[in-house]
Amino acid sequence: MYTMKPIAAGAVPAALEKAEHYRLLNDSVAAESICLDVLEVEPGNQRALVTMLLAVSDQIADELTGAVARARAVLPRLHDPYRRHYYAGIICERRAKAQLYQRSPRAVEVAAGWMREAMEHYERAEAIRPADNDDAILRWNTCARMLNRTGQPHPPLAEAYEPSFE
Repeated sequence: MYTMKPIAAGAVPAALEKAEHYRLLNDSVAAESICLDVLEVEPGNQRALVTMLLAVSDQIADELTGAVARARAVLPRLHDPYRRHYYAGIICERRAKAQLYQRSPRAVEVAAGWMREAMEHYERAEAIRPADNDDAILRWNTCARMLNRTGQPHPPLAEAYEPSFE
């Protein structure tokens, strides 16, 4: 196993700029790695945590369950409850979109469940949002439009189960 080389505390701002740049270049693995290096130096760095959460959630389409778990593991480290709910919604929304691309049986139904969970987080974030910050509303509306397009705007009704005694 390789031992990671530490970065200097003074290099943190430039490293975070680089991580955000790599995300924009669709190199989320490199962005995540840089954030891990920053967090070794500054474990509570909120910018690094958010960037890492986004970089990991960028990987959900390629690695459904592992990336969701890794992204969710970052949420408790975010100090701001608004951000915890908002980014929990982002994770669920990205998981829903990845599910839609899978085109497996019941993909739309499963994706709709993830989308509804995202909307619940966005509603919680909306309730405690900072003034003039409608990001959670914008994300909620995106989810609602996607659900309307899929024909799954409401949760499926639970079918009554009657056991067969034959």
